[in-house]
Parts: sequence; C-alpha cells; structure tokens
Amino acid sequence: MPKLIVVTRDGKEQEISGEAGLSVMEVIRDAGIDEILALCGGCCSCATCHVHVDPEFAAKLKPMSEDENDLLDSSADRDENSRLSCQIEFGDHLDGLKVRIAEED
Repeated sequence: MPKLIVVTRDGKEQEISGEAGLSVMEVIRDAGIDEILALCGGCCSCATCHVHVDPEFAAKLKPMSEDENDLLDSSADRDENSRLSCQIEFGDHLDGLKVRIAEED
C-alpha cells in the first residue's frame, strides 16, 4: 500500500498508508487526522482540504482544474505548491508523497 507523509499545522510529521484510488483528502481523513475539514466531502466546492504538496511530486499530479484554481484563490495561505487534497488521486505513483496541511482561513 502506498505511503503518504502528512505534516500537520504544528509541524508534526506522520506517515500513513493509503488505499490506491482514494483521494489524498480521504486518506488523511481515514487516518484520523482532523485538520482537514473537507466540508464539501470532496466535491471541489469549498477549499477546506487545502494542502501544500512537496515540489518533488508536483509533476506527478494531474493538472489543476479551473474550479480548483478559483477556490485556492480564496486562501491567504496559497502558494505555488497549493492543491486541494480532494482533487489528488492517491496511488502507487505517489508513494512517499509529502503534503503539509495549509493554515486555516
């Protein structure tokens, strides 16, 4: 099972296993990390699952949709590595992916 490394807002790093085919948001939620609110349930309509992706993995991700880009524009913590974790499909190609949970808006 592929591994995901999650850095929480207080800087703690946690390695978790994730099922291929789930979104990164679902993997984080299923691991019991409650800093990801995901209020819309993964429908790309709220931006409460904002994470910063390790730049080494950026090229392995599918391109950002216009909707995702627009939602991220509402975040004060957005940077060039920002993504909505509900829009990142997790799998073997992302084994070892490291994400940092964005600050709450």
